Amino acid sequence: MILKKATVLIVDDDPDVLTAVKLLLKPEAREIITEKNPENLNWLLQRNEVDLILLDMNFNSAINTGNEGLYWLRKVKEWKPDVCVIMITAYGDIDLAVRSLKEGANDFVVKPWHNEKLINTIKDLLDKKEGGAKTTKTPVKSTAGDTSILGESDVMQDIFYKVNKIAPTDANILILGENGTGKDLMAKAIHERSLRADKPFVKVDVGALTDTLFESELFGHKKGAFTDAREDRMGRFEEAQGGTLFLDEIGNISLQQQAKLLTILQNRQVTRLGTNKPVDVDIRLICATNVPLSELANENKFRKDLIYRINTVEINMPALRRRNEDIVILARHFAKLYASKYLKPSMDFDAAAINKLKSYNFPGNVRELQYTIERAVIMADDSTLRPDDLIFSILETSTESVVDADNIPLSALEKNAILRVIEKHNGNITRAAKELGLTRTALYRRLSKYDI
Repeated sequence: MILKKATVLIVDDDPDVLTAVKLLLKPEAREIITEKNPENLNWLLQRNEVDLILLDMNFNSAINTGNEGLYWLRKVKEWKPDVCVIMITAYGDIDLAVRSLKEGANDFVVKPWHNEKLINTIKDLLDKKEGGAKTTKTPVKSTAGDTSILGESDVMQDIFYKVNKIAPTDANILILGENGTGKDLMAKAIHERSLRADKPFVKVDVGALTDTLFESELFGHKKGAFTDAREDRMGRFEEAQGGTLFLDEIGNISLQQQAKLLTILQNRQVTRLGTNKPVDVDIRLICATNVPLSELANENKFRKDLIYRINTVEINMPALRRRNEDIVILARHFAKLYASKYLKPSMDFDAAAINKLKSYNFPGNVRELQYTIERAVIMADDSTLRPDDLIFSILETSTESVVDADNIPLSALEKNAILRVIEKHNGNITRAAKELGLTRTALYRRLSKYDI
């Protein structure tokens, strides 16, 4: 069905939203019906042949407060199973909106929406309905952007769908997850799918910066502002102008650094060290941390007003053990990648190797899997990878056994594991980091932590 012949019902308790959507769709649709009270839905559906409903996620009613959208979605599907439903949601309710897709919604739009995109979404759904295609859930691509974030598990499909929705907006995003879950890849994928994709993507590991370096790195400095400031330098905020600034390990910055960052985000201006002249900045901010949000919210560790600034939308990257069905997909991807890199023939896994991968807990997550497969490809003698080729990280496997034993200090075991591997490679940090399944930077941080 084409939109020109369709009847669209908009249900939202905000009169401004009703007016805006009615004005937008009036030239496009045959009939537009607006309604503030969702309790009138059944009556409206009985009196009108409605083809598509735009339904708000939240209403000021006493019914299922916070989940009104899901409640009324179920009712609509009970009364009119074939009608298309698009949920209207705010940034903070995107998780709820993704859940609505499983309840039968066809799609959702995020406030504020792009008018042209909303119209195209409606047209696409009506076209699918006319063609008899299934419209219970909009197809989700198995990759986010052009990065190697792969997965067919339900939890990853929900994340991919959320990314497709929020990436074109300028909403600030906080990515949470354990080390090795792919937070940096997700940040890059969001940038690549955004309207800023042709602008810079700038990454800063803020957790490793001292107070002096923090200001110089992020805000820039003038020549002579401090010792060793031999020339003017642009900060990362200015470097990311028009694009995306990704602040990794945001949960590890000090309260003093948090205050400085909050001021910049509020004013959207930076002042280089050694100057008094503010510079306007236009960036999309993405932050990441492995610290749980509940810990971040502790006022003694992290400012709540800064959390609100950086956490317009939250993405939780799941641990690999929570998406076990994706392990083989990822393993084959990495095997293909490293076979090409190291000029080896195409490689696959025998049944025993697959069982070994699927039965391992992967405390180091996707990063540990990646390094495990890279080592296997390098050392393999033929095109079939077997269980003996899969040697898991000494650091991670040791850590896992300690957690289970629950009677040996974790720090002591980690330090001993690092010392063993460094000694094995005669002090070669690059080789030691690779065997441990760590980056050089992460290994150096541990060396400093344990005073090695």
